Amino acid sequence: MIDVEEHGAVRVVRMHHGKVNALDLELLTALRDTFAALRGRAVVLTGAGPCFSAGVDLRRVLDGGAQYTAAFLPALGAACRAVFGHPRPVVAAVNGHAIAGGCILAAACDRRFMSGGTIGVTELAVGVPYPTVPMEVLRHATGHHANDLVLSARTRSPAEAVGTGLIDAVVPPAQLLERALAEADRLAVLPAETFALTKAQLRRDAVERMDEHEPVETAQILAGWTGPEQRAAIAAFLDALASRSR
Repeated sequence: MIDVEEHGAVRVVRMHHGKVNALDLELLTALRDTFAALRGRAVVLTGAGPCFSAGVDLRRVLDGGAQYTAAFLPALGAACRAVFGHPRPVVAAVNGHAIAGGCILAAACDRRFMSGGTIGVTELAVGVPYPTVPMEVLRHATGHHANDLVLSARTRSPAEAVGTGLIDAVVPPAQLLERALAEADRLAVLPAETFALTKAQLRRDAVERMDEHEPVETAQILAGWTGPEQRAAIAAFLDALASRSR
């Protein structure tokens, strides 16, 4: 589910879960625990196969109902916080599609390089609200572009994404991991305490908003994922995807 590879001072954390590294309760818990175990290490986050992550496993959300979703949403927030708040450098090597929650995981990293596929946040197209933590991660990474990214609910090519703050640079596939490792190495040589403090300063406003609003919005967001109208919208979205893939 999670492969960890040693590259000198850097650890490559590779999501390896199904065909498209879809985010479910198990993968999110594994991500949280992996980053906790690597707290003192610089990390490159990437995916196995053709996708970085295609986002939330919506079929699991439908099949699991309110009970599964009530466990899943906090796990999503915890995994995003684990990446976003990691005290050492985290570089995303986005090796393919990074959709919705997959896009948010990439946005939670300090630097982001992409080699192919598309990236974007499609939650409004699905018909579900953004949990608090993912919204703040996106806002931090993309600034004034967040409004258009959220409301357009569309994916973008790597070249388009550079202009939005989602991606720092487009890199050929054969050079992607090397480029990400080089950037992680560059940041890892900085004094650890200095880097951690600077990173915390950059993220302070976002973290304060997470801490303030997440407890208040939890029930409302859960209702926005489990209500009958939202479940019907999720089902329609999945049916449309299935029709396009035939």
